[in-house]
Amino acid sequence: MKQNFTVRQGALDGVEAFLSVAQHRNFRRAAAELGVTPSAISQAIRALEARVGALLFIRTTRSVGLTEAGERFLSRAKPAFEELIAASDVARELGQRPAGLLRLSVPRAVVPILLEPLIASFCQAYPAVEVEIAASEELVDLAAKGFDAGIRLGQFIAADMVAVRLTKPFRFIIVGSPAYLARHGRPERPDDLRQHACLRLRRSNGALALWSLNDNGRAIEIAVSGPLIANDFPTMLGAAVEGLGLAQVPEPLATSAVKAGKLVRVLAPFVPMAPGVFLYYPGHRQIMPKLRAFIDHVKSRSKLADKIRVASGDAPPNGAS
Repeated sequence: MKQNFTVRQGALDGVEAFLSVAQHRNFRRAAAELGVTPSAISQAIRALEARVGALLFIRTTRSVGLTEAGERFLSRAKPAFEELIAASDVARELGQRPAGLLRLSVPRAVVPILLEPLIASFCQAYPAVEVEIAASEELVDLAAKGFDAGIRLGQFIAADMVAVRLTKPFRFIIVGSPAYLARHGRPERPDDLRQHACLRLRRSNGALALWSLNDNGRAIEIAVSGPLIANDFPTMLGAAVEGLGLAQVPEPLATSAVKAGKLVRVLAPFVPMAPGVFLYYPGHRQIMPKLRAFIDHVKSRSKLADKIRVASGDAPPNGAS
């Protein structure tokens, strides 16, 4: 089928000219209002009448009036065109200032430790923006599902996305409860994991995630086994606290449980580094103001956190830059 290289004329072509002539009952005044020549208005009206298939105006040398077809067309076209103009105004407003609905796809694990304080401060700074958080481990197609942006571990973000860092790199630690380790002992080498109950993660594509470790600079993956399979890290962490087995989770997620003595790190020399958590979005040439405001807010909060850490004398996390 041969393709056209021009866009065909649409149903709205000439409607604005028609409405202006109908209001003024004069082609010259309509032309002046729209900033075009009277002949351009005449051509637009003739094209519209040809497309509609009926005369819309009665023209004489002294006056311009509407035909019955023109009256009926006016009664339906005017409110529809006004609604279209109002829709344009609404869209223009969203394109000029941070407003509207900002939809984010995020994993459950980042909501309490990262997103809640960030969203709270953002909503206070931008009250015209509504934030919707869809907490899921699924790696969704942002554009197809209507999301403005997503948050994920860096290794899972597609190369064609623009990414903004939310956290420093962190370790993927292995933890177990004191009760579990008292019963089963501590693993000393990666191969020891095959003799332990290990809690596993099922990825959104259905595959069971292997445990990743680092043995003297050599990346290794181990297929572990255990009594529980979960589809998110918080569930795995909770099961580990209850003594069900060992879990490999992002270190920031387990920090409070480790400090409270509910979990103990094991195999510390072998745990790998993760690139960190990132906000990501499609690389549009123009970003809507609501998303641009959120990106700027994320960056400003990150800089503030760095300044506080330096001022307090805290060292950056191991391996962080």
